[in-house]
Amino acid sequence: MSMIKLGLILAAYAVASCFCLAIVNNITAPVIAQHQADKVSVILKVVFKDADSFSPVTDFTNEGGTATIDALYLAKKGDKVTGAVTQITGATYDKATILVGQDLNGNVTGVQFLELSDSPGFGQKAKDPSYKTSAGKTFYEQFAGKKASDGFKPGETFEAVSGATITSKGVGVLLTEATTTAGSYLAEKHGGAKIK
Repeated sequence: MSMIKLGLILAAYAVASCFCLAIVNNITAPVIAQHQADKVSVILKVVFKDADSFSPVTDFTNEGGTATIDALYLAKKGDKVTGAVTQITGATYDKATILVGQDLNGNVTGVQFLELSDSPGFGQKAKDPSYKTSAGKTFYEQFAGKKASDGFKPGETFEAVSGATITSKGVGVLLTEATTTAGSYLAEKHGGAKIK
């Protein structure tokens, strides 16, 4: 009889614990979501400095295949669309989520990492503000001003992170898919240059 009693007590504790976790999750989930949205809002302005507002797009088609387009935002100056910012997640050495801005001519306006889970010491250099390329820019700063139509190939069109070839190739793929998706949308809906 004591085993049944002990089992019922443990079951009651498990139910109470699950109930408490559900309450805590309901309280903290909106706060976490708002924090992430605030972080994205700040970074949108970093990757597209000339825009004064951003509006989410819901009717885009993911032109890539290996990565996930998490969001697409139209960059506006006043009421005029001046470009787009793409939030994309995909494989690097492990995984990265980046924001990529581009104007209507298909030029990259900026790149920022939201998340990067690659190995410390090597892959993490890609988002490290103290790591500089030979041109004196951070890894992600070097993309500003590049034409998306030129492609993103480490060692050819951009400088790879030293010792992190896989991370660099992965970022190149993410940039290609992000700019292709945004470029197609901008060309179709807002007269932008089509990225080939």
